[in-house]
Amino acid sequence: MILHVPHSSTNIPSMDGFIIDENAIAQEMLKLTDWYTDDLFYSGEDEMIKAEFSRIFCDPERFVDDAQEIMAQYGMGVLYEKNDNGDNIRKVTPALRERVLTDYYWKHHEKLSKAVNNQLHLFEKAFIIDCHSYPSIPLKRDLDKNPKRPDFNIGTDSFHTPKKWIELSVSFFESAGYSLGIDWPYKGSIVPMEHYQKNKNVQTIMLEINRGLYLNEPSNEKSDRYLEIKKIAGEFINAIKNCE
Repeated sequence: MILHVPHSSTNIPSMDGFIIDENAIAQEMLKLTDWYTDDLFYSGEDEMIKAEFSRIFCDPERFVDDAQEIMAQYGMGVLYEKNDNGDNIRKVTPALRERVLTDYYWKHHEKLSKAVNNQLHLFEKAFIIDCHSYPSIPLKRDLDKNPKRPDFNIGTDSFHTPKKWIELSVSFFESAGYSLGIDWPYKGSIVPMEHYQKNKNVQTIMLEINRGLYLNEPSNEKSDRYLEIKKIAGEFINAIKNCE
């Protein structure tokens, strides 16, 4: 299993272009980081591809082409130029954009593609779980403003997500006593572009955890349910692996 963790890092490799100070960046990071997902989803048996930079610096799950990326209209495309409130945080020149994409975005995607291709070579199939969390209260820039959010959400792809994975997810969380959204409040799951809509042997599902389950929001302090939720995430990974 390939565990893709794109939004857990708080590393800002370069302040080039930013017009806000580190304190303002930290405030935005508190709001947008998928806190501890690299630990919540950790599995010693599986390969983890983790972005080593904050999404505020470069978001590896955004499309590079702004015409394809719906969040680009809010200044939150692959390189964020606005914060969740809509305030300017960064001036991105063409040179800066090219440098960040070359040195960070594409290198991250090369790691993911290599992992997928290795799995295909060894097993003729590659399984990806896209590992995320989300705040219990919608962000200002969230497309779905429904304040009643599920405990967990799976994101699917009509081409790359097996129906049996969706059915398993529904029964898994129902049995565990948690509510589940399907492509709600967020949708989709990552696939390397070289295989996207081409190779059904690359299979993917996104699992997102409501941060209200494991954090004392709005802080990033772990709640007393943290280990319980980590256990559930591990059991879900194993259930997907064993789904026949």
